[in-house]
Amino acid sequence: MDIVKLIDVMAVAEQLKNNTRHSWTSSGRHESVAEHSWRLALLAFFVRDEYPELDMDKVLQMCLIHDLGEAFTGDIPAFVKTEEDEKKEADLLNQWVDSLPIPYCQEMKALYLEMEQQQTKEAKLYKALDRMEAIIQHNEAPISTWLPLEYEKNQVYGKEECGFSDYTRHLQETLRDNCIKKIAEEGERQE
Repeated sequence: MDIVKLIDVMAVAEQLKNNTRHSWTSSGRHESVAEHSWRLALLAFFVRDEYPELDMDKVLQMCLIHDLGEAFTGDIPAFVKTEEDEKKEADLLNQWVDSLPIPYCQEMKALYLEMEQQQTKEAKLYKALDRMEAIIQHNEAPISTWLPLEYEKNQVYGKEECGFSDYTRHLQETLRDNCIKKIAEEGERQE
């Protein structure tokens, strides 16, 4: 890639460091979109042995690029994101991807289409892990950062996406149990 274009691409990606998510870190500060994407990719790296039949390079690529649209729109939490928000993000992302040189624009378009269609095991794994990384982060954050709706939502978030494999199903169940335990411990502290 031409060095000037590479620097331009990195400037867009840098916005993910600046844009915060709804999630909080264990130290009590908002997590950036970039931090979520990095840890999602790390999560995929560590579960790769559970999926020897999958193209884990592709899964890692999906993890790295999945939230690039938020460089243009910022993060909108899943529980308030509308179809209009999704369309705006997709349109801005597609314009940007179209501006990339070949082969990058073609590769990214193909990955985004695969991620959206959710037909391959690679796409399903990326999506399940994306959901689970968010729950891991919520469980690590102080419960005082949780919204009231998250007490229930965190217990079921990603359950459907994780249903495609025994490993992700068990991961979701374990995180749900951790969530229930965290809520119970908070209730005991308040008594």
